[in-house]
Amino acid sequence: MLNIDLHCHSTISDGLLTPTKLVEHAAKRGVKTIALTDHDDVAGLDEAREVAESENITFINGVEISVTWRGRVIHILGLGIDPKYPPLAEGLAGIREGRAGRARKMAAQLDKCGIHGSLEGAYKHVGERRLIGRLHFARFLVEQGHAKNIKSVFKKYLVKGKPGYTDHRWAALCDAVDWIRGSGGIAAIAHPARYQLGKNVLDDLLHEFRQLGGAAIEVITASHTEDQVLVFAQHAQRMGFLASCGSDYHGPGESFFDLGQLPDLPAGCTPIWHDWDVAYE
Repeated sequence: MLNIDLHCHSTISDGLLTPTKLVEHAAKRGVKTIALTDHDDVAGLDEAREVAESENITFINGVEISVTWRGRVIHILGLGIDPKYPPLAEGLAGIREGRAGRARKMAAQLDKCGIHGSLEGAYKHVGERRLIGRLHFARFLVEQGHAKNIKSVFKKYLVKGKPGYTDHRWAALCDAVDWIRGSGGIAAIAHPARYQLGKNVLDDLLHEFRQLGGAAIEVITASHTEDQVLVFAQHAQRMGFLASCGSDYHGPGESFFDLGQLPDLPAGCTPIWHDWDVAYE
């Protein structure tokens, strides 16, 4: 049996555990192969790899890149990347700069509805890299009593049509795929069901992604229902994509799946790791 998790986050982006603590938790949960995929940053990879080696865990360099496609935010996982590849490093640095500007606009929107101090409050929840995202604002809003938990935040705030939302242009899909492939990695669409795309738009995304060199989609992830897992397994087979799986773990109390808790991929899927040297139990 393979206990593998190819999508999780540390304090380098919006996770609650440091890269060290994250991998130590994975080891306790029996994970044998793990990828750290922080949002738009690779600064935690060396630390995580060192701990993984000491725990006899196969470690995969990863990243989750924020992309704008047809006005929608899409996340693209890069797995097996070279984090020192200059176009990737430069591209991620540009995205991180944009995050700071977006955060100021989000705070201004929250100010308009009477929620003050959100920028400073959100920054209290970020790690040493100062990479800020919606989840940091969500933690502030829960802390201040504006919502009872993280999930309820995203029903009332920070999403389109709600207080705190602001449009932002991320990387182009073609650039993100090029950075990943140029670094020697595999590009995969993260949690594709989350985008709630109609059939025709989803097909357009999958076809364009494949034409650009994208090779995989995330079939199993925390935000996918059992039915959606089967649907995207069928898409993977139909389109010739490799199938990936990851918990999208952010830390205790904020994740639907814990590390080491993922079900098996549906029959008929070709795993993204099919030709990797990974550890089995």
